[in-house]
Amino acid sequence: MSVLNSIRSQLSPIHPEGYPFVGGFALVSLILFWLWAPLGWLGTIATLWCAYFFRDPPRVTPLRDGIVVAPADGRVSQIVNAVPPAELSLGDRALPRISIFMSVFNCHVNRSPVGGRIERIVYRAGKFLSADLDKASEDNERNAFVIATGAGVRIGVIQIAGLVARRIVAFAREGEVVAAGARIGMIRFGSRVDVYLPEGTRALVAEGQVAIAGETVLADFRSTETGRTFRVS
Repeated sequence: MSVLNSIRSQLSPIHPEGYPFVGGFALVSLILFWLWAPLGWLGTIATLWCAYFFRDPPRVTPLRDGIVVAPADGRVSQIVNAVPPAELSLGDRALPRISIFMSVFNCHVNRSPVGGRIERIVYRAGKFLSADLDKASEDNERNAFVIATGAGVRIGVIQIAGLVARRIVAFAREGEVVAAGARIGMIRFGSRVDVYLPEGTRALVAEGQVAIAGETVLADFRSTETGRTFRVS
């Protein structure tokens, strides 16, 4: 029984958004088995991958005013100062931006980086360039959140569709109060999430670092650190 419990502990639940896709892959696999068994096994592998893609594992989120946690699983692809998109209404001055790139093997459930009230959600249609490109922030299909903390700090979170992604899903709504680490959306099949922080905020992560949504601390508004250094080993 302990072995069975151990196996269950390693399996993540599938997010409801994934049920139609997993079911569709499974149905196609059955048809392929009927046509030719080797194709059916390929379909089975694809079905298992689909279930893995739509996994929604629980996360342990650090809770303290000022902490900003990662909104997405993936690789920190950029840490730059950039002017936020106009729809965020965060001004026309460059702000610290942390970008996290999600490959098709990352969990794609996005989480709120801070606790607060969602002031606005703005969807914008666009292109489907590779999400790893810098111009994807401006040109690609995206869905933007502005979240205001209880201390009045406003940050921007942008879901950006990628080369393969064709659907951005928002779970949260304007006016809703969310906790840090709460599920706010999903992007299907490869994408990126940008976080715009207040001017002067220092990142506590490095480019190339792997982030875990709801757990990895990206920044701390209350930190007095002058800066961090990193090494690759």
